[in-house]
Amino acid sequence: MGAVPKRRISQSKRRHRRAQTFKSPRLIQLVPCPECGEPVLPYHVCIKCGTYRRQQIIAGTEE
Repeated sequence: MGAVPKRRISQSKRRHRRAQTFKSPRLIQLVPCPECGEPVLPYHVCIKCGTYRRQQIIAGTEE
């Protein structure tokens, strides 16, 4: 015998569960790099100049 629900699932519980499927994707927030002004994800190293919190971390692609 298969699984059978003991109680009917209310409309609000069903909608709450299904709402997760159709959730809109979170918008990516970009901030300007303080050194070069390039849009960068917050708390990430800038790809263009290679700085993080005004310190040179990696060699950037800026030439």
